[in-house]
Formats: sequence, structure tokens, C-alpha cells
Amino acid sequence: MSIEIKAPVFPESVAEGTVATWHKQPGEACSRDELIVDIETDKVVLEVVAPADGVIEEIFKGEGDTVESGEVIGKFKEGAAGEAKPAEAPAEKSEEPQAEAEVASGDVTLSPAARKLAEENNVDPAAVKGTGKGGLVTKEDVQAYIDGNKAAAPAKAAPAKDMPQVSVASGERPEKRVPMTRLRASIAKRLVEAQQNAAMLTTFNEVNMKPVMELRKQYKESFEKRHGVKLGFMSFFAKAATEALKRFPAVNASIDGNDMVYHGYQDIGVAVSTDRGLVVPVLRDVDALGLADIEKKIIEYSTKAREGKLSIEDMTGGTFTITNGGIFGSLISTPILNPPQTAILGMHKIQERPMAVNGKVEILPMMYLALSYDHRMIDGKEAVQFLVAIKEMIEDPARILLDV
Repeated sequence: MSIEIKAPVFPESVAEGTVATWHKQPGEACSRDELIVDIETDKVVLEVVAPADGVIEEIFKGEGDTVESGEVIGKFKEGAAGEAKPAEAPAEKSEEPQAEAEVASGDVTLSPAARKLAEENNVDPAAVKGTGKGGLVTKEDVQAYIDGNKAAAPAKAAPAKDMPQVSVASGERPEKRVPMTRLRASIAKRLVEAQQNAAMLTTFNEVNMKPVMELRKQYKESFEKRHGVKLGFMSFFAKAATEALKRFPAVNASIDGNDMVYHGYQDIGVAVSTDRGLVVPVLRDVDALGLADIEKKIIEYSTKAREGKLSIEDMTGGTFTITNGGIFGSLISTPILNPPQTAILGMHKIQERPMAVNGKVEILPMMYLALSYDHRMIDGKEAVQFLVAIKEMIEDPARILLDV
């Protein structure tokens, strides 16, 4: 029995997607619930699994093609055996079968996506071990080979993926043109809109991290032993931001047309960097979470982000955002708003600096904080007081527990 393979039903905020990777080719055996294709949207990568045991009969939408919500992208035959020779690829890819079947050594068979990835990264197909049916080299095989070489190569070879490794004569300047992914294009669009549509300002302050660092050092082992997770800085800032948001409701609000929407809860987005771009999963009801709960949730989101498993629900509905450029060495920056939120907090690198304390110079671990805010909603006085409240709570962590 033939079954239509359909793209997932996208949320209302997602108009269309792109076929990212076909993990199974026509004729390959599939087990029920086995991943067969990834659909990339401007927010997340959605997975489509096999509806039953069988094989893919035909692919209507190739990798890179645009698909709409619920659109038919292929045909699946339930109960069919997968021993047969894989069927021909879609018509648009059949124009160059020799190039796909005979690459480098002449007897290496690659899928179209694998050949494209190999060419982009100057990979010799003969050096890649194929795990597909009949020794077929898949896109995943090529990517694994690239990742393996990247890990073994010296640091200076790291840019290999971004720039083709080709021999050029002196004076030649090679270039490589790569289309934006949907996620990167969405990020670019939202950042430009944030700057164009909001009256964005940034206020700065600095915070002495010594009290929090000493607290972490004192309870590090017992905290990890009890909760099974390390105590990081982000949980302190998330709790401090939550208390500050209660005191300054405008910072926890959003603008909807001519209305100002004040939120009676604190859902804090935590910016996470991935290979595909920046994503912002949301910690729900942070006021009700303990430090350990926050750390566990951050680890969970970070793992899902790296594996491309974040859902739309994981990244929608935040009321405030925290981003930490310090993990990459940033000393100071001006974070851009995450619409429709009205403020975002930027953490930075902890750096020892000479500071004047009670008339004496002391070397203290200091961090610059930056609060970007929408001046249409938040006055400068509120923004400054909000950031000062966070500073005071971090420099005296007991304030977080006592709400003072």
C-alpha cells in the first residue's frame, strides 16, 4: 500500500520550510518511526519518520526545495522489501548520473547530496567509507569524514570548511558563495527589524563577581553531588533578572501595535550558539525554579540545540532574554533586542581589574553588563535602576533569596 510522505504541519508563525536532508533514498529499507527526512524552517529542524516498515518509492521534493505546511514530498510503500537496487533519483538530478556514480576512483557511488558536500569541501570520495546500501556514500558519511579530519587537523586548518582548499597562483583570490540557511536568513531579518522598528538604547554597568565565585567554590562539590549538575553563573543571573523584572514590570513587557502588554510571569530566553546559528530557548516560570532546576534546563536546551532537536514551543513566548558573549571572550557589547521583547541583558567576560574599594586599590574579577532596551516602552531611569538591581543581587547573592 502506498502512503504519502508529507511535510509536518507548521505552526502559524512558520510559512514554509526547506528539505534539508533525505536520510533514506528510494529503494532503501525503512523501519517504522525511522528518520527519513529533515525539514528546516526559519526556527527549527523538523523530522519526518517512516510511517511503517517499507521503502521510499519516490521523492517529489529534493534537498534544497521549498515545501509548504503539510505538502506531499514523497511516496512510501508499506511492507515492501528493501533488497532491490535503489530506484533512480528524482528527475531533476538524473541529468548527471555518471558524475554521481563515478567520482575520483571511478567506482565510488555517492548520493547527490553527498557529492555536493564533498565538492564544497574538496573531499576525495574514495577516502570516504560508504554506509549506505551497496556501499553508497551518503551525506552523513561525508560530513563524518569532514568532522573527523577537522578534529585531527591543527588549529590553523580550521577554516577549511568555509574556504575551498585549492592551489592558486600568487595574486589569485578565491571566493565561495553559499546560500543562507533559513535559520540564518530569519536571524538576519529579525535583527534588522529590531533595529529599524524599536527605539533601542543600551545602558552599561559592571559587577564584582567575587561573591558569586566564592559561593560557587564553597558549595561546588556538595551542589553537584546533591543535584547532579554543576553550579554555573547563568542560574544566578536568571534568578537576579527574575527578581528585577518583578520590580520593573515595563522591562518584562512587550509592545503589540499601540498596546503595551505587561506579563505577570517571567519566561526568560537564554541565547545558545549552534553550528546553524543563534537560537533562544525559553526557561518557563523562572520564579518557581531553583538554581539546580535552571542549570538542568539550560543543559537540556543546549544538548537539544546542538542536536537540532529544539521544538517551536521551546523557543516561543519569552518575556526577557539573557545572552552571554563572555564564553567567547567578549569584553563588552551591545546586544540586539529579541522582538517583541523590550529588553535583553548581555553578560560578558570576567576579567581581573584594579578597583578602588574604600580608598584602596584591589584586584577584583569584574564583568561588564549591558542592557539594551526599547525606549518606547522603558524610560532611561527604569533601565538604569533595573541593571543596578541585578548588579546588587549578584554582588550580594543573599538578596536573591531575601528579595531585598
